[in-house]
Amino acid sequence: MKELVFLRHAKSNREYLVEDVDRPLSLSGIRRIKKISKKKQFFFNSADIILSSPANRALHTAQLMMRQLDYDYKKLIVDRKLYTFYGEELIDYVHKLDNQWNKVVLVGHNPAFTYLVNHFSYKKITHLRTAGLAKITFESYNWASITQGTMSLGQKLTNY
Repeated sequence: MKELVFLRHAKSNREYLVEDVDRPLSLSGIRRIKKISKKKQFFFNSADIILSSPANRALHTAQLMMRQLDYDYKKLIVDRKLYTFYGEELIDYVHKLDNQWNKVVLVGHNPAFTYLVNHFSYKKITHLRTAGLAKITFESYNWASITQGTMSLGQKLTNY
């Protein structure tokens, strides 16, 4: 069985006049991802790898989650392909994940992640909020053959 966890980056701070890729997390975003990481740690348990967008806000989100859960930073890979807002670009990315990994955490951006959650899950969502989580479990043992799986959300749908 394969499990895919989508973690959208925490709330960023738009006050800095920096390029999008360099935008930092806000103080409330930092507090929220620390809280979510502890409260929803079962989403991350037994993760084989954490793949993060290189955007400052996504990478910082991944690092804060890993530090809260005392994860080995050797499990973290930064991948430029995850710095996208288009989910269609990431479908093949998911299908090409290494089969040695059974549970993968992806840290990245919307609207790409909302699109991917809806593409790979029977259940549909409107919006994956900042620091939002979705876990999808697949009956397949091969990433290339996954289609739709069963989703668990780390947020209430009433938040929309």
